[in-house]
Amino acid sequence: MNGETNLDTLLKSMKPKHNIGEYVFCKTDNLEQINWSLVVMTFKEEESTTIIAKKEVADQLNLDYSFVASWITLTVHSSLEAVGLTAAFASALTKNNISCNVVAAYYHDHIFVDKKDTEKAMEVLNAFSK
Repeated sequence: MNGETNLDTLLKSMKPKHNIGEYVFCKTDNLEQINWSLVVMTFKEEESTTIIAKKEVADQLNLDYSFVASWITLTVHSSLEAVGLTAAFASALTKNNISCNVVAAYYHDHIFVDKKDTEKAMEVLNAFSK
């Protein structure tokens, strides 16, 4: 099934969902210690492997992090070929001084914002569907 590509449709129907919990970005070269069922995402970079996980998982594994985030999922099934969605919501968040880290997965876009900005970010994202 292909995802939505029409930007107006995407923006009006993105229906952001706040995934409860605190999430962190960590790095590790010791992949053997990781229980992959507890990891939200990994990405292999030249320098190391980045892991996104719940804060308590990172704490249990003694992984370093500096940014505690909330995870917001745009529940619309967006196409990986859609143009402008990330730019639109990133621009709106920028106007409200909210930093965002975006992960595009197969079905949905996922946005990680500073924990303190969760409520405002949800307001900004929900405003697209009004």
